[in-house]
Amino acid sequence: MCGINGLIDKTKMSEDKMSSVLNAMNNLIIHRGPDEDGVFADQNDNCTVGMAMRRLSIIDLSSGKQPIFSDDKQIVIVFNGEIYNYRTIKSRLVSEGVTFNTTSDTEVILKAYEKYGVESFQWLDGMYGFSIYDKKINKLFIARDFFGEKPLYYTQNDNQFLWASELKSIIKTIDYKPNISKKGLNLYFRLTYIPAPHTIYEGIHKLEANHYLEYNFESFQYSIHKINHEPAPKTADISFEDAKAKTKELVYNSVDSRSIADVGLGTFLSGGVDSSIVSLCLSQATDKKIDTFSIGFKKASYDETDKSRVVAKMLDSNHHEFIIDEDDLKHNIHEILVNFDEPFSDTAALPTHLLSEKTREHVTVALTGDGGDEVFGGYNKYYIGKMNKRYTSVVPKALHKTIAKLSNKYLINKDDTRGKRFQINKLLNAINYEGDFYWDIISLANTSKLLSEIMQDDYYDSDLFQEYKEVLGKQKIESLTDFRLVDKILSLEGGMLAKVDRTSMLTSLECRAPFLNKSIWEFTNTLPESYLMKGWNKKYILKEAFRDQFPQDFLEKGKSGFGSPTGDWLRQSLRQELESYIEPEMLKKQGIFKVDVITKLVQDHLDSKKDSTFRVWSYYCFQKWYKFNFLNEN
Repeated sequence: MCGINGLIDKTKMSEDKMSSVLNAMNNLIIHRGPDEDGVFADQNDNCTVGMAMRRLSIIDLSSGKQPIFSDDKQIVIVFNGEIYNYRTIKSRLVSEGVTFNTTSDTEVILKAYEKYGVESFQWLDGMYGFSIYDKKINKLFIARDFFGEKPLYYTQNDNQFLWASELKSIIKTIDYKPNISKKGLNLYFRLTYIPAPHTIYEGIHKLEANHYLEYNFESFQYSIHKINHEPAPKTADISFEDAKAKTKELVYNSVDSRSIADVGLGTFLSGGVDSSIVSLCLSQATDKKIDTFSIGFKKASYDETDKSRVVAKMLDSNHHEFIIDEDDLKHNIHEILVNFDEPFSDTAALPTHLLSEKTREHVTVALTGDGGDEVFGGYNKYYIGKMNKRYTSVVPKALHKTIAKLSNKYLINKDDTRGKRFQINKLLNAINYEGDFYWDIISLANTSKLLSEIMQDDYYDSDLFQEYKEVLGKQKIESLTDFRLVDKILSLEGGMLAKVDRTSMLTSLECRAPFLNKSIWEFTNTLPESYLMKGWNKKYILKEAFRDQFPQDFLEKGKSGFGSPTGDWLRQSLRQELESYIEPEMLKKQGIFKVDVITKLVQDHLDSKKDSTFRVWSYYCFQKWYKFNFLNEN
């Protein structure tokens, strides 16, 4: 695992100067690759080109140093990530007469490109961000993996084109402060994260998952292209038993492929369905005891270690359990949040970082259950499609408005709890008669209406998701398949994967997600939806495929997932800082929020008149980013 940086400079800076700039960019992401670095600089006919990387050594510890060059030195690559099927691709190339100088997956990408060009990108099964400079055709190619597990940012101004694994490498290199992006700002305050292609900065973009960028040195222009894949074979008539067997085979194969490493490897084991299945598959693939890692809480209402202990005992793993309290989570809030480089307010980032930090003391790679819900249909929010359709067919729209109004009055919470009252109220507020309910369901911080109430008109964007609807090819999101695709494009790339990448790489731990395998994704997309969700039974085919491997009813046990009592913290230890973010003069100068409205929202939460944890936490995280990253104030 690594981090990459790159720069094209039209002023033709010297190669020494270019190397110096790239080293500075590298030093900002040393946590992504503490083992070694590499820099390349070259004078093109009309510019200077440079690429650099920081490396966390996982595969080919002795000869995998980057950048790696083609034999004729005309093509060079820097690479962040892992290619899980690199041995298969390498065997194919060797049979075609291609020779290799290392045993690294990086060289396999380079050699495949050298022989087949950008078409070779579709062969890659892995998580990655890489850049290839091809002097022969005077072009640069930058690519990002199928799900967007690894980050990749880029920007272009009058004299430069820059790209990097983390925003900080770009922001600290350019000699101007970009404006806040209206689109990025609104996406954040709806979703709690900012999905590609947007960032919080105007003019700086994320490369979308499963895309590559082609930069032409003659015109100094770039274009974005989707990485095309051969469509999965149709399986509409496949029996449930055959589909179940295929599911089991694909999951076992994926865990096996993601277990290749020349360093210590273990699993995150929460005791939920996904992490338990991944741990099971890994344990059955080796004769040695595997290492499993769980995090528990002293506060009983947050603790679920009993579930992970059951699985650890069943697998006879070397189980590492870390019991923490709220003070442990609060300790690194500042470091964790500012490392995202843009506003990000998933409360699970805090325990994920702490688990990564503890796990890194024992291993360098951890397999996770991430992606299982998106791939197999496991979220409670996937029920909403059925509920919305049934509800709107029975309850007239006018009556619903009255019900929702009463719900908002009588089902409000006054503390940070997310029980039945919270869930029913959220469901009723998400009901939509125009087919847009799912966009409100995934809006964890604010619905469109709520956001319009707190944000100044000049900053508010009412047509926020239209570009994503166009990508999906439909205006109404109605089916389970639609919901899962929305989550792949937005929630996975911008939320969960960003959370895991930044928090784990901050501790120099590599996380791999076996369920995020394009073969599994494409297979589940060809199945009848009833195989994924049977009635109200989520992830049905996955659980049935592995049911005989677990104690009776174990896979049916509910799980809360990672969380932090941020609503309480905002009223207690973070109160003083939060209050500083609603000072009238500061808000007026900032000019983003309606002063009276945002002040009342925050103050009502602080006074326990109404719990608004998600909304206030997203506001707190934004203002912390704004002060530290945008204003550069510690």
